[in-house]
Amino acid sequence: MTRYALLIDGQLQPGEQADAVLDPATEQTVGYAARASHAQVDEAVAAAHKAFAGWAADPQARRSALAQAAAVLRENTQQIAELISREQGRPLRFALGEVAGAAATFDHYAAFQAPPAEVLRDDEQRLVRIERRPFGVVAAITPWNVPIILLVLKLAPALHAGNTLVAKPSEHTPLSTLLLGQLLKDVFPAGVLNIIAGDGSVGEQLSKHPEVRHITFTGSVATGKRLYAGAADDLKRLTLELGGNDAALVLEDADIPAIAEALFWGAFWNSGQVCFAIKRLYVHEDLFASLIAALVARAEKTRLGNGLDPLTELGPLTNRQQLERVKALVADARTHGAIIHTGGHQPEGPGYFFEPTIVSGIGAGVALVDEEQFGPVLPVIAFRDVEDAIRQANASPFGLGASVWTRDIARGEAIARRLDAGLAWVNQHLEVQPGAPKGGHKSSGLGYEGGLRGYEAFSELQVINIARP
Repeated sequence: MTRYALLIDGQLQPGEQADAVLDPATEQTVGYAARASHAQVDEAVAAAHKAFAGWAADPQARRSALAQAAAVLRENTQQIAELISREQGRPLRFALGEVAGAAATFDHYAAFQAPPAEVLRDDEQRLVRIERRPFGVVAAITPWNVPIILLVLKLAPALHAGNTLVAKPSEHTPLSTLLLGQLLKDVFPAGVLNIIAGDGSVGEQLSKHPEVRHITFTGSVATGKRLYAGAADDLKRLTLELGGNDAALVLEDADIPAIAEALFWGAFWNSGQVCFAIKRLYVHEDLFASLIAALVARAEKTRLGNGLDPLTELGPLTNRQQLERVKALVADARTHGAIIHTGGHQPEGPGYFFEPTIVSGIGAGVALVDEEQFGPVLPVIAFRDVEDAIRQANASPFGLGASVWTRDIARGEAIARRLDAGLAWVNQHLEVQPGAPKGGHKSSGLGYEGGLRGYEAFSELQVINIARP
């Protein structure tokens, strides 16, 4: 059984302990992840701190290394994708797409030109410029649902901006990230990229380390709040992409045959384990029955299975804790009078599978509607008045994404503008435009990833003010 090592200061290191990682489709061990000790966390941060000055001083070396990283990912796409599929559960063809997206992200930043300094004054008396400076050591803490692309979306801009980095993946899916460290070991100078692994205590030590100046995190609201509170001790900067409970509104003029497939995958892609998946579907009462029927038909023909099976459309949930949470939410919905139109059960046999489930008969006040289920269950709620639907969509502490589905594009855009969400779509969901920033309103996040705004989050301003004699 393969043991995956930590990457610290350009060297692969075993841990004093190793944690077994399970295949969620079989519940068998995929491999063992080295667990970073307290001393190894400190060593990784110290290595990043030591490497910072040289790395920050050479922008051409940074661009060259990022381009080389893209090439390494492309050369090893199959190996990385198969490991993602085995430890996370997603069908292989989607994991292959994740690795391709990560390589494209490296390429994008290899070619990216940072904005020039802004000159505020330049005359005989004075020169005043606004410039940007990298922070130093950045800690990247990543989740288990899309492990490689979410790391690279942090890693590539942070390194391009001149920072060095210590990454810590989720303990549920650390192997693909540790493999990435192994493959990139000789691409970046020693100490520039460090990858450690372990449970929440490792992430806590990393986030509180006094040499870490910026934390970029994707994960739960609860963990994000703890990071936010902990960062106050030394005023660390943070970028937090947190949970969502995205609403989709289907208006009375929508074309159900044309949109049913997109709605289904907007909710169920990656078995619903996407922060900005559709998690509440509000449908005008005139279309309610027909859309339920279309979603049920699609769910019942969806093939569940091992991600390595080319016929699989939906894999398992990634870990037992998430499976048990989804089961509990469905059971609670039943006690509140929910109608389960299809699904609602864990199939017999090994693996953390749960049938794609369409639910109606519940609304606000039921946990399945109020909370983020992060699984293959979709509550569908009828409305008569679009103003009421907007109110219900906005009556949430979350505000990551939302969508409107209609044949009237102008009306759809007007409604989208009224939704409390950082990502607002019309007639689509999950689509992320390259170059556009991604962030949430309310409890769904702090700051932005992607685009120029996301890039600038990895640096801070310095005003240069020169008096000329």
